[in-house]
Amino acid sequence: MMHAMPYAFLALAALGVLAVALTYRPLRKEPFTVVSFVVGWLVGELPLQTIALQVAVTVVFGLYGAFGAWPGDVGLGLAVLGWAGMAGLAVTGARAREVVAAALADPRAGSLDPARIPDHALWARWWRVARAIPLRSRRVQIERDVDYWGDGIRRHRLDIVKATGTTGGAPVLVYIHGGAWVMGEKREQGRPMLYELAMRGWVGVAVNYRLSPRATWPDHIVDCKRAIAWVREHIAEHGGDPSFVVVSGGSAGGHLCALAALTAGDPAWQPGFETADTSVDACVPFYGVMDMTGAQQGSGKYGPGLLELLEKRVMKTSSAEHPEVFEQASPTSRVHPGAPPFFVLHGTNDTLVPVEVARQFVSELRAVSQAPVAYAELPLAQHAFDVLSSMRCRATTAGVVAFLEAVRERRRPRPSDLT
Repeated sequence: MMHAMPYAFLALAALGVLAVALTYRPLRKEPFTVVSFVVGWLVGELPLQTIALQVAVTVVFGLYGAFGAWPGDVGLGLAVLGWAGMAGLAVTGARAREVVAAALADPRAGSLDPARIPDHALWARWWRVARAIPLRSRRVQIERDVDYWGDGIRRHRLDIVKATGTTGGAPVLVYIHGGAWVMGEKREQGRPMLYELAMRGWVGVAVNYRLSPRATWPDHIVDCKRAIAWVREHIAEHGGDPSFVVVSGGSAGGHLCALAALTAGDPAWQPGFETADTSVDACVPFYGVMDMTGAQQGSGKYGPGLLELLEKRVMKTSSAEHPEVFEQASPTSRVHPGAPPFFVLHGTNDTLVPVEVARQFVSELRAVSQAPVAYAELPLAQHAFDVLSSMRCRATTAGVVAFLEAVRERRRPRPSDLT
């Protein structure tokens, strides 16, 4: 066994270097995109934690005689090389604040003063970032499984997240989870941002919606709009201000939140509640699927997987026979001058949703929208970079807080307007 230890350590160190390499240079073609995502997400968001774990493992191997023979020594060299690469990833994550600040200072984003970005988080203390898993503070309470439709369907439930003692008039953020329209749950995603906003006096609403293949498009967007309508009608009963409601989400949730923001009041997607108010005051999509057509220059850049998923399990029709279904479901095709303020965030190393999708959406929206459009493109960030309490997530959350508070402030009437 002792003779095998140097070789085992060499193999383990080589895998570690490979993981770092995939984080910097992910494989962007199917069927490797998902593997690249998993590796790049964990190593890219938790580089310091990964270094600590690998150092501990290295010490254990050393105690069992892994070093002194050439395989173990080579493995140690590879391990140090990997740690250097992960240190670089940590620096990039820490610099995400600069990227966000530059995005918000852009005139097309409304020229928000970077000084308004919070210097410290109220919820994400350093030890929460070190732990990474976003567990709520005791000062944050959650009211679970509120039925927003009244039909008893389990997926028609939402959670209300707020700070203890919230009594009324709090701005509201509706969060829509991702999961490729076929999986996911309201308790799994967006928690760092929801908890931070709750600590800053907001009310968060995390929404579930029907999933495919049982559900067929447009069931997903209909449910999200019904949830927004419920918030407008009932959130005051839970301490929220129904006059200021914003929407956010990641991946498929980024698609749904952007589409909801751009199609307020569309009767085709509000069956039975056509006259309900489904408008929102701002939208913050994270790595959203803004193009549902599978175009080669956009969502189809990494292969046909997305379009095949949509045709077989979500839309349940082909894009060749009904291209209008996919076109109408694409936020990029629904931009208009009256769109609310947007803050779009996407990672350059995203292997599930190409960054070109975000770039095209932002370009199209900026060309027509009369409202601010901010765009933060985060270097080396993979998909789902906001799920864990990482340094990058802390920076993007601070930026979202500043953006939304600025939008809210501009909505408030000036004293001169009240006289």
